[in-house]
Amino acid sequence: MSPTPPIRLVVLYGGQSAEHDVSRVSAASLLRAIDTDRYEIEPIAIAPDGTWRRSEATVAALAAGPAALPDSLDAGGTDLSPVAAVAPVRPDQQVVVLPILHGPRGEDGTVQGLLDLAGVPYVGCGVLGSAVNMDKAMAKVVAGAAGIPQVRHLAVRDHRVDDAFVARVGDELGFPAFVKPANMGSSVGVSRADDPASLRAALEAAAGFDEWVVVEEAVTARELEVGVIGFQEPRASVVGEIVPTHDFYDYEDKYLDGNATMVIPAEVPDEVAHEARALALQAFSALRCDGLARVDFFYEEGGRGLLFNEINTLPGFTPFSMFPSLWAATGLPYAELVDELVRLAVERHEHRSPHRRQR
Repeated sequence: MSPTPPIRLVVLYGGQSAEHDVSRVSAASLLRAIDTDRYEIEPIAIAPDGTWRRSEATVAALAAGPAALPDSLDAGGTDLSPVAAVAPVRPDQQVVVLPILHGPRGEDGTVQGLLDLAGVPYVGCGVLGSAVNMDKAMAKVVAGAAGIPQVRHLAVRDHRVDDAFVARVGDELGFPAFVKPANMGSSVGVSRADDPASLRAALEAAAGFDEWVVVEEAVTARELEVGVIGFQEPRASVVGEIVPTHDFYDYEDKYLDGNATMVIPAEVPDEVAHEARALALQAFSALRCDGLARVDFFYEEGGRGLLFNEINTLPGFTPFSMFPSLWAATGLPYAELVDELVRLAVERHEHRSPHRRQR
């Protein structure tokens, strides 16, 4: 019998969101760590204008060895259509897409829908799970309907931001409060408001990134995170904790200063860790996730306990990011984690294909 040909793993990076540069850094770290003997890597960049490009510079760097890869992948290259980018190059070749995309037009179900139409398996949540969790306002509606405890919050559309809404925030949530675009990640556009004037400025800033804005009550709490992987039988990692150095875990603390600390496993009572993992699985199911996700909580010690914050369906994926680190501590090292996610992508695709054909 001839050996099974390597999977053609299409690594999508870049994208059209404000997190374009973050994605290029994540993808570079991934390619430095991935097993190139197991996969035929096809690096495809999505430029800020939406053009899909095969990155010949990245292909050449891969051929020279992981050490030749830059800290941030090149976003140039040969233009090609999205369908051609994810097509097999041989009739017997299995293709799997690994999106290392963050934010709108990458993490929100749009790329996932394109891949569904192309009939290609991909790592991560499907269209609905991606869309719901990208929109923090809608995710909170679903989580609330599922009975998952969360912080008090309000959502508003950009054209509804007025003095009445500012007064409502003061009455219902109080100050300080945190303001964030509904459809954005990596803490882009997130700010703290300490009074009505700063709230108005924060709302305007967040509305520059999305037409829906979420305002949350400020809580004195620890930030706990749980990784979840799986399709029909998802499983949860150990619990980790982020200890920020700023007022909150903002963009600078994540990507510029780099001083935030990850504590894995989190130093919490066993019953809290058990509850966090159980709530993570509940949220993963209720918000229609599969493949992978990182579920984030606030832990209000001496108060309400665990409060759901959000789900990140395409979390940071460098070997030192929280999601892979959680799984390494759970007994699934980086290379094996990638293999498992690729396997799950194929399993889900094969499971759903008959259902699509019968519609």
